[in-house]
Amino acid sequence: MTQNYRITLLPGDGIGPEIMAVAVEVLNAIGPQHDLQFQFEEAPIGGAAIDATGEPLPAATLETCRRSDAVLLAAIGGYKWDNLPRHQRPETGLLALRAGLDLFANLRPATILPQLVDASSLKRDVVEGVDIMVVRELTGGVYFGQPKGIFETETGEKRGVNTMAYTESEIDRIARVAFETARKRQRKLCSVDKANVLDVSQLWRDRVTAIAADYPDVELSHLYVDNAAMQLVRQPKQFDTIVTGNLFGDILSDAAAMLTGSIGMLPSASIGASGPGVYEPVHGSAPDIAGRDLANPLAQVLSAAMMLRYGLNQPEAASKIEKAVLQVLDEGYRTGDIMSEGMTAVGCKAMGGALLKALDRPAE
Repeated sequence: MTQNYRITLLPGDGIGPEIMAVAVEVLNAIGPQHDLQFQFEEAPIGGAAIDATGEPLPAATLETCRRSDAVLLAAIGGYKWDNLPRHQRPETGLLALRAGLDLFANLRPATILPQLVDASSLKRDVVEGVDIMVVRELTGGVYFGQPKGIFETETGEKRGVNTMAYTESEIDRIARVAFETARKRQRKLCSVDKANVLDVSQLWRDRVTAIAADYPDVELSHLYVDNAAMQLVRQPKQFDTIVTGNLFGDILSDAAAMLTGSIGMLPSASIGASGPGVYEPVHGSAPDIAGRDLANPLAQVLSAAMMLRYGLNQPEAASKIEKAVLQVLDEGYRTGDIMSEGMTAVGCKAMGGALLKALDRPAE
């Protein structure tokens, strides 16, 4: 029996509409193969929403997302909106979307594909075989803590304030997501904090350690964030699953992404306790190449695969898409960001066409 899913599409800005178009084509191709039917509804977010409504996340967009089974997001932001007040900038819309859907857990894999080992800026023997999952807390910490703002002191000097704060329950729920994720991988979890100088990090470490008692089959370790950043570059294969707070996770997941050679290859999933998750590539909107058919759509396509796997419980369809990505890489197709000698250079649309051909082949 055909299963029907309502998917909200948020193409956003820059290269967003181009890579989203490829992902939709892929989903439309995979659907009939697995008795899946997708009803897509597009909504504005980020700069596109600012231009249309004056707000980075219109109330109508958030309501559309809440009614859906999953949300597929492309990219937001660009030079055009960089000088707007903070509350009107595209990134504020993204934070509001996460908060509005209570998406407290961000899953960001950093996996070295065999075809792209030499695309990494690190030596082959350092990165070959790297397979890391960063579990980032997404709705707490310094990005959401109060008080925050720019205030004028009694002397007339301006003072910027952001508050890093976590409650026990916020830490406990992200820790459980991380332990459950580690259970499905190599059963190794590294919790990253700064407990030697931050009280909030000491609470983080205490709670993660307490939750570990419920997961005796998972090996737990702790690292300070500065050491973790060094170790990611020095010996990344020591890591399997990493859990950390919002700010540290933002930074470390980007560092882990670049181990793979291109941030344009990596998907992510943002999930909550219930309701729709948001699935998006980790790269930005790349306004300098927007509209030029130069974008790499593979991270967007792999985000759609994560949506199928984690959001819609359709692992077979997800695997078919992931295998198609590997097939086109095996065949030598490369966009500019992952191009190497002897490969075939293609644009965004041609890469999408190669994916559709791969999906149309009978299973071996």
